[in-house]
Amino acid sequence: MNSPVEINRQRFASALSTHSDTASAIAEVTRAAVEQLEGEPQWGLVFCTHHHTSHSPQLSRQICDQVGTDQLIGCTGESIVGVGTEIENEPAIALWLADLPGVTAHLMHLRFEQTAEGGTFVGWPDALPGEWPAGAAMVLLGDPFSFPADVLLERMNEDRPGVPIVGGMASGGSSPGDHTLILGKQSIDHGAVAIVLHGDLAIRTVVSQGCRPIGHHLVITRAEQNVIHQLGGKPALDQLRAIFSELPTGDQMLVQNGLHVGRVVSEYQNRFEQGDFLIRNVIGVDQENGAIAVAEYMRAGQTIQFHVRDRQTADDDLRQLLAQANKDSNASPAAALLFTCNGRGTRLFDKPHHDAQCLQQSLGDIPLAGFFAQGELGPVGNHNFMHGFTASIALFENP
Repeated sequence: MNSPVEINRQRFASALSTHSDTASAIAEVTRAAVEQLEGEPQWGLVFCTHHHTSHSPQLSRQICDQVGTDQLIGCTGESIVGVGTEIENEPAIALWLADLPGVTAHLMHLRFEQTAEGGTFVGWPDALPGEWPAGAAMVLLGDPFSFPADVLLERMNEDRPGVPIVGGMASGGSSPGDHTLILGKQSIDHGAVAIVLHGDLAIRTVVSQGCRPIGHHLVITRAEQNVIHQLGGKPALDQLRAIFSELPTGDQMLVQNGLHVGRVVSEYQNRFEQGDFLIRNVIGVDQENGAIAVAEYMRAGQTIQFHVRDRQTADDDLRQLLAQANKDSNASPAAALLFTCNGRGTRLFDKPHHDAQCLQQSLGDIPLAGFFAQGELGPVGNHNFMHGFTASIALFENP
């Protein structure tokens, strides 16, 4: 288990249990986390596998009672993350606690409702300020069947520009009602639970999309919805073929196994590097018309670059971004949350525990918890997006 981390009275703790008995797992994680914290937790997060969901009402109540706070959010995931560890498809509970006297936390249950004026999100707490304080951040956990996270992110990008949103969509279920969200002592099967934080705390985000660019930048000159017809005035497929012909054999194989398009998020730059792109899958090509379909709406004038992904690229990308985060910060991270795609883990890498161990090797044995998500939330270029095959990380540090 981890030793406590304390910076100016700010403390974090995390614990993980793989006990198959729910009561025993709860007792293990609560005892370990509280002992590490050596203080009174203000709020926390909990993640558990579906092995424990038949006890979810008792689970949330017992954890709140045993740690001494009901300021808790959480969800179910098919696999759970702890310090240096990823428990895939086996029983697990991870608990992450924070003792932050100088931080205000607003917990909420958000739902999407249709009205005569259109769709709206309800559940915002009355205590949340109309103007969010500088440095505010949101952690959000959603049910993929009932909560349109991409719609919320789009509205938040407009209404709360610059506020980072990290988190993920619950995973492991196959139909509506299969997932469990936790809000304090409540167990919920729809919508999203979230926590907005502001105050004496700095939160840095790392979003590793695990891709690298191939070829060169191209400007979309004709597009319709999610179909790119022309790049640089030529059929999109012709441009791709020209790039493909100049690639080494290994990269050609990656293109054939799965191609991606990276859209530049901010066009107001002199140069574009690996972290400047929002990655989306290529979902089809039209051989006759030379068009390429992408899993994202595109428009003329946007700059794109083709990308490929493999385990080595994903490993390099995560390590480089973590190293850059350390370099850019004036303070070492004191704790972290990891929301990694359920398509990563041993489905992508040849060894288990990859992402969790990357964080441990880069940042040390800081408190860590998270889960394998069915869609990850995180900012790229100061805009929040839903991702796939991504590791989205929140690093908590002194301001």
